[in-house]
Parts: sequence; C-alpha cells; structure tokens
Amino acid sequence: MDRMTLGRLAEVVEGRMVDPGAAERPVGPDVVIDSRTATPGALFVAFAGDNVDGHDYIAAARDLGAAAALCQRIPDGLPEDAAAGCVIVSDPTAALGRLARWIIDGHPEVTVIGVTGSQGKTSTKDLLAQVLAKDGSTVAPEGSFNNEIGVPLTATRVGEGTRHLVSEMGARGRHHIDYLCSLTPPRIGVVLNVGQAHVGEFGSREAIAVAKGELVEQLPTEGWAVLNGTDPRVVEMAARTRARVALFSATGRPGTPADMLVWVDDIQADESDRHSFRLNVEWLDGRTESATVALRLVGRHHVANAAAAAAVARCIGLPLATIAETLSAAKPLSRWRMEVLERDDGVVVVNDAYNANPDSMLAACETLARMARRRRATRPGVESWAVLGQMFELGDVSVAEHEAIGRAVGSLQIDHLISLGTDAPRMVEAARVAGCENATVATDVAMAVELVRPAPGDVVLVKASRAMGLERVAEALVPQSPEASGEMS
Repeated sequence: MDRMTLGRLAEVVEGRMVDPGAAERPVGPDVVIDSRTATPGALFVAFAGDNVDGHDYIAAARDLGAAAALCQRIPDGLPEDAAAGCVIVSDPTAALGRLARWIIDGHPEVTVIGVTGSQGKTSTKDLLAQVLAKDGSTVAPEGSFNNEIGVPLTATRVGEGTRHLVSEMGARGRHHIDYLCSLTPPRIGVVLNVGQAHVGEFGSREAIAVAKGELVEQLPTEGWAVLNGTDPRVVEMAARTRARVALFSATGRPGTPADMLVWVDDIQADESDRHSFRLNVEWLDGRTESATVALRLVGRHHVANAAAAAAVARCIGLPLATIAETLSAAKPLSRWRMEVLERDDGVVVVNDAYNANPDSMLAACETLARMARRRRATRPGVESWAVLGQMFELGDVSVAEHEAIGRAVGSLQIDHLISLGTDAPRMVEAARVAGCENATVATDVAMAVELVRPAPGDVVLVKASRAMGLERVAEALVPQSPEASGEMS
C-alpha cells in the first residue's frame, strides 16, 4: 500500500488509536500477519487464532520495525512505544478488508482479475502473474491466499504503478465469493471448473456452481467473464453475468457462441509430460489468430490453465504472440504443486502435496502414469509409485471417492500404491481389485517413507490434502532438493 499516517489508518479501518499523539506516525508500505516478516514501517495485523494469538507478537513485530498494529486488545506488558502504534478494532479480519477496499478504490487504474474454481486456481494465477507482468506491474497471491484474510492481504500490496491485481477466490459456502468481490471488485472473472472439492461442505456440485458463479454476477458490463467452455455448469454461468463472455477449452473449439473463444489443438507431450500445442483465438466478428505454446510445466492439466490465462490476457489486449511466448517460458511460483525433482540416480519425485480433491488427484495419477510409460521407452523397467493421502472435506462421498481413486490407480497400471488416512484401506482394496497388486496402507508419514523404495529411473508421485503433510515424504526422498522447479531439463 502507499504510505499513510496512523491517524488516517484508524479512520479507514474504523478503529481507535491507543495514542492520539501518534496520529502522524507514518505506516507502510508493507502489511503483514506474521511478525517474523515485519519490515520497517510495516502494519502488523494481529489475529487471535485457535493455536497462536497474534497479540503476543506485537512487540516482536515492533522490534523488527513495524510502525503499527491492528489488534483487538493491548496485551499485558506491551512496551509503550509498541502500544502507541496500536489501532484497536473489534474484528481484525473486517478491518483488513476495509483497508484492502480503500486501497483498491484509491487505484481505479488497476484491473482486478478474480479467479475461482474447484481446482487449478493457484496454478492459473501463477501463470497469470507471469503473463500479465508483460503488460505492467502485477500483484498476485503468494501460495494459496484465497480466503477472507489472504485476499485483502494480497490487495494491500497494490500501490503506485500497479497495473493488475490477480485475486484468487476460494469458497466454503454461499456468499463467500460475494464478500471477496466486495473487497477487490473484479473487472475480469475466471471460473475454471466445478468439481468435487469441498462437496462435503456444499452438499452437491450444483451448490458449488451457485457459489462459484457469484464471481461473474459481480462483473461490470464492460468486464469479461472467462469461463471453461467444456464444463456445462460453468458455461451456464454466462446467463448470470452482464459482462462480455470468453470461453476457453483445452479439448478443441467450444461449441457455444461467445464474444471470444480461446482453445487449443494439436497437443503433443514429451517424456516428462510437458505439453506443446497450438493456441487459437476467435472473436465474435469472425477474426481468428493462432500461436504455438510449449509449456515447461509438467502435467496435462496445465494446458487448460494456460488456455484460461491466455483468454484473460487477450481480454486485456496483450498480443497473442506475447502471450504464447510468456506461457512457454512460465515457471511454477507456488511450492508443492507438481513440483518435479530429479535425483542423481534418475528417480523423479513429483511433489504435489499442497492439496488434493478427487479431480486433481485423478489428474496427478494420470500424469504419473504417462510419465512412467514414456520413460519406459528409453529406460525399460521403470516403475511408478503413488503415495496418496486422505482427501478431506468430501462429506458423505468420501469413501466412494477414495475407492474411485484406488480403481483409477489400478486401471492406469500404476505399479505401487502407498495410501495414508482414514479411507486408505478402502483405496488400497479398490486398487488391488483393479489390478495394482503392490498396494499398501501406511499408518503414518514415517512408515510411508520406509515403504517407498524406488529403483533408479522410477517415478514417484506424492499427493494429499494439505493437513496430511505428505511433502515430508518427498523431502525424505530428495533430501537436498533444489528449489521448486515444476519442470524438467
């Protein structure tokens, strides 16, 4: 954010200064929620969580140079100088939201792009961050900051010179996206898909579609709704927006008319499951254009993410040639999402342990199977290993979805399955019935590490919902792992 005074900050967030005499204290540009990341002048927002109370770290943030803190109370023993920079608010989350909206309103030149979907949000926003940077300074979330804290926190990075803000928007129920849109009003809205993620909270895919569609309902007439033209529930959202509509597809030209169509064809893949393709654009007036893209990212699902990012970039006016060139050079920006690491003995570890749902789990298993199959062409005897953990928030369909993944492991001819979590026995049983004889339940991460014994050249996939912490398996397999690459040389 642009620097401001403590007094002005208190007005914006509707808070109360502890020391009115500090009203002229300069605050900014950084806003942090982790005291360890505080910088000189920063605003520290103290949240009282279930396990950690941010109020206990106000002094630590001040020691690193933080000029102010949003908090609900003054903790006992807080030094006078740190207390003088405190602004008391009844709800730090709401206060952070007010600050974010004030910042966005103060920069009407910034184009806000909202991104939602059951899977692919983080990978797509990472691609968008790199493509849109060709048009000007772009702010995008770090990791998966897509909730009522992450969205406004990302928005506070907007300042003088910012041209685009990518706002990743998750939802756990109705009106969540409505609220996020009220903080960062989008001019372009991207809906990637409607899958099974969080179905336990929503109850059905139809309910998920209703919630995800809130994004396109918030778009202005001059805006763009960028919709997945291959997902019927997403295509139907075109009727819920007043904005122009762009449909994208990773499986050929969309069959539904729209103001703009973006699709890929002539898809090719190499041994490492990196895809190249022709990217096509067709406008409502019949104009067409095309360019070639060669992704460095691993996995077929990135083709759809790239098509979505291309559609957004074309909506804002970037030339297709620039879009294709940037997509071809793009690297992953978020850790543990199809992060590809290769050992000296040729063992390849695909660390996709950040999160999981049935659709993304299946996509990752398909990538594993393709990588192993293609490597066998030059390395006979290569085997595939799937280390899969529990997928949470699936409600009543949890057992059925874990069994479905087990059957997929067998039908994809994956050689080894090691499964962890409550529904691991059902996944393993289904895999064995489907043909994966080497399927085993691991009681914990340590046991999973012991069970994974890849031979030189083998491919190992590690994937689960975030709470399982399965990145530790990948880290054990590649102890001196380099930085996340998501690509292979």
